[in-house]
Amino acid sequence: MSGFFDIPSDLQHSWAGLIGLHLREALIPVAAGLLLALPIAQLCGRFRWLYPPVLGMTTVLYAVPSLAFFVVLIDYTGQTELTVMIPLALYSLVVLVPAIVDGVRSVPPETLAAATAMGFGPVRRYTQVQLPIAAPAIIAGLRVATASSISLVSVGALIGNQGALGNLLAAAQKYDRPELAVNSVVTMAVLAILCDALLVLLRVLLTPWMPRGTRPRPAARPEPYEAGGAAR
Repeated sequence: MSGFFDIPSDLQHSWAGLIGLHLREALIPVAAGLLLALPIAQLCGRFRWLYPPVLGMTTVLYAVPSLAFFVVLIDYTGQTELTVMIPLALYSLVVLVPAIVDGVRSVPPETLAAATAMGFGPVRRYTQVQLPIAAPAIIAGLRVATASSISLVSVGALIGNQGALGNLLAAAQKYDRPELAVNSVVTMAVLAILCDALLVLLRVLLTPWMPRGTRPRPAARPEPYEAGGAAR
């Protein structure tokens, strides 16, 4: 255990620094994906014919290996965090868009009719009525997207040490120090569990009307892309 937290100097970060970098590269894309998914889901809710092609497009984006995104982006964004975060934000859409659409569609018609009768327009009805009621489904989607993003950040190690904790995996092989790989895997797992617990707490705070034992319908987890699995 003496070398467990002994991070090689060429990574230019301490263990705590790698954790902070990892959380930044993982959570900012999920937040960006949520901001993109909210208006997209509103359009899909209003125009039902739009939902199948949007869902198909997000699925296609998820199927593109991250290395392919890196090849396209690196000429514009360089070997930076942004090159890692853009694909992660796009990947999150395949979970967040269906979660929001399904949550919004679960709002009872009589609730929407009452809001319309009170003079709520489409945008106000969406933000003040539909989204709060859909909060459990949305947070379920965020839980899946966050765990996936925390895992996929490690791929950034392939482009200039931008993989945060994933850089330890490369360092473990380079310096023949398997304890660094254990450090990386365990730390990422703990971060995923802590973030998931915080999202569960957020759901409890946002939905005090729900019984504690009630579980929201989980968001559909996308099937792994076998051909690009190794590249991710």
